[in-house]
Amino acid sequence: MATTNDIKNGSVLNLDGQLWNVVEFQHVKPGKGGAFVRTKIKNVLTGKVIDKTFNAGIKIEFAIVDKRQMQYLYKDNDSFVFMDNSTYEQVNVPESSAGNLDQYLLEGQEAIVAFHDNSPLYVEIPTSVILEITYTEPGVQGDRAQSGTKPATLQTGAKVNVPLFIEQGEKINVDTRTGEYLGRA
Repeated sequence: MATTNDIKNGSVLNLDGQLWNVVEFQHVKPGKGGAFVRTKIKNVLTGKVIDKTFNAGIKIEFAIVDKRQMQYLYKDNDSFVFMDNSTYEQVNVPESSAGNLDQYLLEGQEAIVAFHDNSPLYVEIPTSVILEITYTEPGVQGDRAQSGTKPATLQTGAKVNVPLFIEQGEKINVDTRTGEYLGRA
C-alpha cells in the first residue's frame, strides 16, 4: 500500500475494484485545514474522466501495470492484433481499449500496450505521426471561405484539415491527440 504522496501523472490506481489512470494531480496545502491531493483520473476501461480529492497521507492501492513495446500487425473484426517484439507473441487488444488507434497507426508501426494481470488495458501511440495524403482537392488561390484550409484524407482513412498549398501524395505530420495538421514531413 502507498499513500497519496506517491501519486504521479500516469500512475494507475485501484479504487473500488476499478482501475483509474491519473491524468493530472496537484498537492494542495491551504492556509487553514489539512493538506489534500486534487486529481483528475480516467477510468482505464470506459475512458470516463472524473475529479477526485484525497486527504493527504491516506493509503491508496496502486495497480501494477506492465507496459510493453509492441508492433501493430492488423485489425481483426473488433480488435487490434499486436506482436511483442521480444517474444513474438501475438495479443488481441479490444477496439474499446484502443480508442482511435486505426486512424493514426499503420501496420508495422510501434506502440506501447499496457497490461494488468496479463490482460491489455490501453494502447499508447506517439503524440504525432507522419502520414501520406491519399486525396485532397486542389487548392484554389483566393478561396478563403474556410480560413485557408481544405479537407484531406490520409492513408489510414482519417480526415484532417490542411492548408491550401498541401497537395495529394505529400506526407504530413499529424497530432494524434487532436487530429490536427502540424506541418509537412
